[in-house]
Amino acid sequence: MLEPDSCSNCLAWGLLFMRWCGGCNSFARPGPHAPCVGFRSHGPLRKGYCRLCWCQARTDAAATGAKAELLLPELRYHQLFFAHMALLWERVPRPRPPKYERRGRPRKPEPPPAPPPGGWIQPSLFPVCRDLTRVDPAEHTGPDNAWLAWARHTAHRLGEARGWPRKIRLAVDRALIILMSRHVGGDAVRYSELYPALQPRRLNMELTIEVLDHIGVFLDDRPSSFEEWLERKLDGIALGIRRDVEHWVRLLHDGGPRSQPRDENTAWNYLNRIRPVLLEWSARYDHLREVTRDDIVTQLDSLHGGQRQHTLIVLRSLFRQAKKNGTIFKNPTSRIRVGQREYGILQPLEPEHIESSVAAVTRPADRLILALAAAHAARSGAIRRLQLDDLDIGNRKLTIEGRTRRLDDLTLHVAREWLEFRRRRWPDTANPHLLINKITALGTGPVSGVSLSEPLRGRAATLEKLRIDRQLEEALVHGPDPLHLAEVFGLDEKTAIRYANSARALLERPLETDPATSPRTRGSTP
Repeated sequence: MLEPDSCSNCLAWGLLFMRWCGGCNSFARPGPHAPCVGFRSHGPLRKGYCRLCWCQARTDAAATGAKAELLLPELRYHQLFFAHMALLWERVPRPRPPKYERRGRPRKPEPPPAPPPGGWIQPSLFPVCRDLTRVDPAEHTGPDNAWLAWARHTAHRLGEARGWPRKIRLAVDRALIILMSRHVGGDAVRYSELYPALQPRRLNMELTIEVLDHIGVFLDDRPSSFEEWLERKLDGIALGIRRDVEHWVRLLHDGGPRSQPRDENTAWNYLNRIRPVLLEWSARYDHLREVTRDDIVTQLDSLHGGQRQHTLIVLRSLFRQAKKNGTIFKNPTSRIRVGQREYGILQPLEPEHIESSVAAVTRPADRLILALAAAHAARSGAIRRLQLDDLDIGNRKLTIEGRTRRLDDLTLHVAREWLEFRRRRWPDTANPHLLINKITALGTGPVSGVSLSEPLRGRAATLEKLRIDRQLEEALVHGPDPLHLAEVFGLDEKTAIRYANSARALLERPLETDPATSPRTRGSTP
């Protein structure tokens, strides 16, 4: 039975299997035996000092933060210890440092609880565009910068709320260090400074701009696309006509004291429609007051159908606004009838076209979009605006544009498939929309219209044609009743009457020899 004893080399007390402890046996292998410089004992040495001196130097180094080798000449005492205690200490489980510390990354400072305090700021004499392309995130962190700390805190809060993945968070943090490391109160981060600094590094500019906008330091100095487009479209128009047209287009786009702003596409379509007419008038007239009723009628006689109707509507809007401003004395478009637009008979889609579109969609989101358009006649805008709360899987209900509908088996199956894919692909997203992608999963906005129509691009059965075909099929199956169509799909009276008239014309048409080509037997639901 072993009895406790003292090591003859380091004087450690414990259970020894031989004359020396285990630590001295390992210490003695590489070094020579000679008198120690500090302890004056004779034994194995390393750099002239025995193991007892080295143990004391390591203990002092852990307390002071200095290197153990530099403390060896200054030793004036030795603290004895128990044998094998260093080995036991190594076996004690200790907390593991974070992953970024193991990689050598510095720990982020704790986010501040409040934004930087405001105060009087020296206004700048003139704006200066800074060059941020040479800022190195590794050298210009600026931990004492309150604005950088507040920006990183805001990014952390947005990332937690919207489920940003770790890669996106690191990219946004790196972008904020580049943009805010030298920021002081009163400065603004311009887009002209942000783009050349972040684009070559392929950092996320949209999310970085959102963070900067939250803290109120972003300034978008990009030229307006509307202003550039308006300048191009007004080029070549007579000066007197141009003034009235420019005021009218800006009123459509921005609104006024007694008018609401219209959609940007409305202003674009209106000016594009009458620009050829304005250029022709500019060759003869200098002002809109010189345009007569005969000039309007001459232009309308060269157009037919929807183009004639649309052109007259736009000219009425232009001259009505000019009359209101007092730049013309009489509206030349008065008492010119627009007329009723004649629509053709809607035709159902061919079965092979529908099958081709069904085979073209392979992803869960695309299959759900196709089912919503073909089975529920949902428009692209309504599909984009759908929220998760609008889909009730348990009760098999779907709410589209405020109208609740029963979920059929096909839509229920593709909806469950999409929800499972969404849960696995973006488990932490905070986007409330039903349909998301890798871009909108980082925010709260809807997907773009292009992402909905892209899978069926070039196909005969697009989403819009599938929607029309579904409404026409309802009129063919349940009878050409406008009230029924308006109740089922929420159509206005004119649209419902148009579908009912098309269905009535198709039902009264003589039957074809092949019953498979009859509109009664053709289905449009995939």
